[in-house]
Amino acid sequence: MMNDTTTSTRAYPRTQRLANTTVEVDLLKPEDGAAVAGFIQKLPTHDILFVRRDVTHPKVVTAWLASIAEGTITSLAARSNGELIGCTAIVTDPRSWSRHVGELRVMISPDWRGRGLGRLLIQECFALALGLGLEKLYVQMTVDQRSAIAVFEELGFRAEAVLRDHVKDRDGTTYDLAVLSHNIAEVQARFEVYGVADALGT
Repeated sequence: MMNDTTTSTRAYPRTQRLANTTVEVDLLKPEDGAAVAGFIQKLPTHDILFVRRDVTHPKVVTAWLASIAEGTITSLAARSNGELIGCTAIVTDPRSWSRHVGELRVMISPDWRGRGLGRLLIQECFALALGLGLEKLYVQMTVDQRSAIAVFEELGFRAEAVLRDHVKDRDGTTYDLAVLSHNIAEVQARFEVYGVADALGT
């Protein structure tokens, strides 16, 4: 099950003004399957190559939502005027040797990029990860996603590896995958620097 600390210290839904619009951030729930599937179908295929399984398949989305119920994935949903515009996932494996590590996945609607939504969701995930007792987060993305990489680096993530020709799209084109990580056990000392203090407020 999800760590009780997370649910007790984070009050959801939370609202934030971005680009003169109110954005609501809430925990993603198993019953949000239709909204998630519709959101993913609108994303360019290249944007989801970092996810290990093809989330355009309904069975993959079903498994994702089932993992939320089981507590091995903690996800957030961002909505504007009721429309899903972004979502995240922190993937953990409590039975592995890396149970202190979470994989962070962030997906943003193309219409909302460059407006601070990605940064907001990453900051929220920092708070969730700390509540889950995690010590490290890592992210993966193709090396040509320079804007996304820059946002993560501004928030303290550092490159760990480049996996050559690691993912292949439906057309057979291969891409290098960048792996960045953040030691969030040290994140509390950096709250003021990276603006995470606001995200951690109740």
